[in-house]
Amino acid sequence: MKIVDAVRYAAAAKRGESVPEPDRSGRVGSRTARYQGRELALGDKPYVNDLRAPGMLHGAIRFADHPRARVLSVDTSKAEGYPGVIGVVTAKDVPGERRQGLITKDWRLFVAEGEVTSYVGDVVAAVAAETRAAAREAAALIDVRYEVEPPVTNPLEAMSPGAPSNVLSISKVKRGDVNGALASAAHVAMETFQTQFVEHAFLEPESCLAVPDPEPGIALHFHSQGQGVWDDRRQVASFLALPEDKIRVTQVSNGGAFGAKEDLNVQPQASLLAVLTGKPVLLTLSRAESMRFHAKRHPMWMEYTVGCDEEGHLVAVRARIVGDTGAYASVGDKVLERAAGHACSSYKVPNVDVEARAVYTNNPPAGAMRGFGANQANFAMEGMMDILAEKAGIDGWEIRWRNALETGDRFSTGQILGAGVGLKNTLLAVRDAYDEARAAGKAVGVACGVKNSGVGNGLKEYGKAILRPEADGTVTLFHSWTEMGQGVHTALQQIACEELGVTAEVVRVHVDTIRELDTGQCTASRSTVLGGRAVIEAANRLKAALNGGSLRDLAGQEFYGEFLVDWTYKPGTGPDGGATHYAYGWATQVVILDATGRIERVVAAHDVGKVINPTLLEGQIEGAVHMGLGHALSEEFIVEGGVPTTTTLKSLNIIPPAGMPPVECIFVEEHQPEGPYGAKGVGEVALVPTASAVAAALHDHDGVRRTRLPMRDSPAARAAVPKLASAGRARD
Repeated sequence: MKIVDAVRYAAAAKRGESVPEPDRSGRVGSRTARYQGRELALGDKPYVNDLRAPGMLHGAIRFADHPRARVLSVDTSKAEGYPGVIGVVTAKDVPGERRQGLITKDWRLFVAEGEVTSYVGDVVAAVAAETRAAAREAAALIDVRYEVEPPVTNPLEAMSPGAPSNVLSISKVKRGDVNGALASAAHVAMETFQTQFVEHAFLEPESCLAVPDPEPGIALHFHSQGQGVWDDRRQVASFLALPEDKIRVTQVSNGGAFGAKEDLNVQPQASLLAVLTGKPVLLTLSRAESMRFHAKRHPMWMEYTVGCDEEGHLVAVRARIVGDTGAYASVGDKVLERAAGHACSSYKVPNVDVEARAVYTNNPPAGAMRGFGANQANFAMEGMMDILAEKAGIDGWEIRWRNALETGDRFSTGQILGAGVGLKNTLLAVRDAYDEARAAGKAVGVACGVKNSGVGNGLKEYGKAILRPEADGTVTLFHSWTEMGQGVHTALQQIACEELGVTAEVVRVHVDTIRELDTGQCTASRSTVLGGRAVIEAANRLKAALNGGSLRDLAGQEFYGEFLVDWTYKPGTGPDGGATHYAYGWATQVVILDATGRIERVVAAHDVGKVINPTLLEGQIEGAVHMGLGHALSEEFIVEGGVPTTTTLKSLNIIPPAGMPPVECIFVEEHQPEGPYGAKGVGEVALVPTASAVAAALHDHDGVRRTRLPMRDSPAARAAVPKLASAGRARD
C-alpha cells in the first residue's frame, strides 16, 4: 500500500502538483523519512549483488538431485576444464567444520562422498569462474552418482517409535489439572488444524561477496545480507578453520528476509572459493535456487481440546502440535517451543497441557518466519474460540473480551504479566467496526493475537550501540541489527536524534563486525526495544561528555551503550510466575466480507507501546496483513516426495495489489516499561491473527468451518487471486 501511495505521489509531482515534503526532523513520533529511502528507491544504494571488487570471480553451486540418496561419487573434471573456470570445491576442500547451525550444528554446508543427502537443497560442489554464466554452466557439468533411497516426507510417520532420532525437540507447557477441568466443563470442543509450507518470497535472492586478504590482519572480508553478521562470522570462521578476529563481515541492508536469512546461506561457499582461489568471489542464487535452498515456514498439525464454562470463560486447553522441521534443525526447536508457549493465544487459561514436537524429514528445512510458530498455533486456538462461542451462545468479540489477558494474569507459560498489556484496548478499538458490520448483515470475523518481543526463555539478550561524533558535525551510529526493510535503521536513527536534539541528516548508521556489538540475530521483534535502549544509554554518555559544547569538539570519540535482559526463564523453570519473555505485542484484527464473500476491509488494532514512526508502523501492519491474507487464502510452497514443485514467485499465488483490501491501522499505546519511550515490537504480531480472523469471517459467510490453510476453496481466495477461480472452473 505504501508503494502504491509512493507511485501516486511521484505521478502527482510529475504533473506539477504539490506533494508532501519528507519529514527530516528525526523526532520520535514523527513521520521521518526512511533512512536512505531515496537512495534505495533510485537504485543508488547497492545490494550485495551490485558490489564489485578488482579481479572478482563469480560463483555457482551444484545442488543435490535427490532429497535422500547416498552420494557415490562427485566428478568435477568437466567443470574444472570448462573455459573461464578458476576453481571448483567440494567437501574435501573444507578446512574446518562442515556442519554448522545457529543452535544445533547439523546443517552440512557441503555433502561429502559416501554421505546421504538430506534434501534437494544440499550443496555438493561450488564453482568460481570469470563470468556468472561460465560458473553456472560449469556447475551443471559436475557429474554426481547416487544410490537413491526413499525419502521420509511425513513428520507424523517420521516420529514413529522406531525412529526416535527423527524428533528434534519436544516442548511442553503444563499447568493445573486439565483432565479434571475438561470433565467438569460446560462446553468442550475438539478439532484438528493443519497449516502449510510457506515461502518467504523476499525480493533479493541470497548473495555474498567474499574478498580474501583485504587489509592487514584480516584474512577475509565478506559482505553479508544475513540477519546476524556476528553469527555469520562465527560459523564461517569455524568452517574455514580461521580465528574470528581474522574475518570481517559488513552487513548490507537486504531486500527482505522475514526470518529466512537467519541461517547461513551462500556466505560459506563464496568464502571458501575466495580463500582457495585468492580472488574475490560474488555468489548469487537464481530465484529457483533460492526457493529450493532456504528454510520455509513450518507446516504444523495441531490437535486441540478446549473447554469453557456456561458463560464462555476458558477452563482448559490440551494441544498436541507436530511441526515438520525438514532436513536440518535450523531454529525448528525454538519455533515449536514458541508454538507451545503461544498455544493458548492471548487468553486466560487456568489449566494447560501442551506438547509440541519438531520432527526431521527430507523436505526442505523449516525455520524462522515472521511470527515464528505463533501464527500456526493462533489459527488453531482462535478457531477453537469461535467454536466455543457458538456453543456458549455469544459472539466472537464477546468471548474474546471475557477471556482477554490483562496485567497480573498468567500467560500460557505461567508468566505473571507485568505492565504493558494492551490487549483489551485493541479489542475496544475494533468493537464499533465489528458491531457495525454485524448490524449491516455483513459476514465478519475477529481474532486476537500475541507475539513475544525478545527471544527470552532464559537467554541473555543485549542491545549494544556506539555513537561517534565526526569532524564534519555528523554522528555515526554503530549498532548490530539487520535492516531488511522493516525500518530498524530509521527507528534507531530517530531515537539518537531525539536524545541528541539533532535532525535526521546528522546521524549516519553502520553495521559491521569491525565494532564488537554482537547481539545475535535480528529476530523476535526485539531490535527496537533492545537497540533503542542501547542507543539511549550511548546518547546519555555522549551528552554527559558534551557538557554544553558542540559535537565537533568530541570528534572521533566513541560512546558505548548497552541494555541487558537477563531475567527471563525457560518455561517450567525459575520462580512461580517468572517471566519467559520481557514483553509481548498484542493485537486484534477484524475482517469484513461483502455479500459475495470477498474481503471488503481489514481493521487492525495493535498495541505498539509507543509510536516511534507512524509511517513505518503502518507499513509494517499493512505488509503483515498482506502476508497474513496470503497465508490464509492462497499461498503454499508445494513439496511432493521431498521435491519442491513451486519454483517461481508467480506460482506461490501471492495476493496481487488488485486483490488487496483496504487496511485500517489503529495504534494503541500501552506503555512498555522495558522499551524505549514505552515502545514494544510489532513486526511479527501484525500478522499473527490475520488468518484466524479470515477463517471466522468465512464461516460467518457460508457456514463452513475451515481448519486447513490455505483456504483456497473460499470465495475470498478466488476474489483475491483470480487465477484460483480460473483453476477451480477448469477442474469443474
